[in-house]
Order: sequence, then C-alpha cells, then structure tokens
Amino acid sequence: MKAIFLDKDGTLVENIPHNVEPRRIMLTTGAGAALRLLAKLDFRFFVVTNQSGIAYGYFGEDAMPPVSYRLGDLLFREGLFFEHFYYCPHHPDGTVARYAVQCHCRKPRPGMLLKAAQDYEIDLSASWMIGDILHDIEAGNRAGCRTVLIDNGNETEWHLGPRRIPTRIAPDLYSAAVLIASHTEHTDTR
Repeated sequence: MKAIFLDKDGTLVENIPHNVEPRRIMLTTGAGAALRLLAKLDFRFFVVTNQSGIAYGYFGEDAMPPVSYRLGDLLFREGLFFEHFYYCPHHPDGTVARYAVQCHCRKPRPGMLLKAAQDYEIDLSASWMIGDILHDIEAGNRAGCRTVLIDNGNETEWHLGPRRIPTRIAPDLYSAAVLIASHTEHTDTR
C-alpha cells in the first residue's frame, strides 16, 4: 500500500490554532479535488497531527474522536475517506504531567508515520508526507517518504537542515496533488 500522510491544520483543514470544535473544521480550498486526484492513483490517506493542546490542558483526548468523525464526514461528502487518524498528544513543555514528555510520535519525529506503516503495511518509499511546516517535512523524510511543503505562510521558524528539505514545494494541497501525480506518472512509465 502507498500512502499520503496529511498534516491536519493548515494542510487538510483551515488553520485555526487548537480548534477542536467540529463545526469550525473546514477543508482547505481544493482539498477534495486534490485527494480525488490522488485516490485515482491508488494512494490511501492518513491524517498525522500534533495536538499539543492536550499537553497544555486546552482540551482532553476525548476531543479527538469528534474531530476525527468531522474529518471523516467532510471527506465522505467529497466521495473520499481516510484510513486512520493519528495524533500526538505530547509536548515536552506541556502543563499536563502525563503528556509533558519527549516522545517518538511528535513531529518532527516520524513515530506516527512508522506506526501507520506497521499497522497498514505501507510502503514508505512509495508514500508522501504533505504538510505546511518543516516539522512535517522532517517527519516524512525521517520515515523514508517523499515530501511536499505547502508554502502557505504557516512556517515561521525556517530552521533548515538536511532532513528538512522537501521533495517538492507547492502553494496549496491541490498543487501538491498535481506535483505528486506528475511524479508518480513519471516514475511509473520508466
């Protein structure tokens, strides 16, 4: 199986910091068309998201199932679905002790992607990570995926390094899908 790993906020859905209110979760412009294009190429979809609001006590883990259901509903309306919703509740500076830890799942670490690969027998070398910050890119690169940075202004740190260089850069999710499709068609015809 080959996968598209999608960051949630700012990539798949509009970026509203620490939002867990389902009614306020909306797909980014062109997300449905982007994922339909990739679905035609037999990619499966996985959401991989850092949710530090749990570690900071802004909301509990019980907020995650409604967020996952909302994403599922939004994608269903587009004739799509995702395989699994992975989230990391940790942040080393968090205020809730049990979540205030260094972990292997928080991006830029690749734990969520590696867990998905194990759970679903994903070929990481044939898969892509799409995100709007370089932590997403590093996680994808560390997992062995190709990567696309959505350069929409959400990356503010720009700490560069060898693992933080994307395979491609796109202005939005639809453009990212076109780049991936072009790359996939080019490599499939060799």
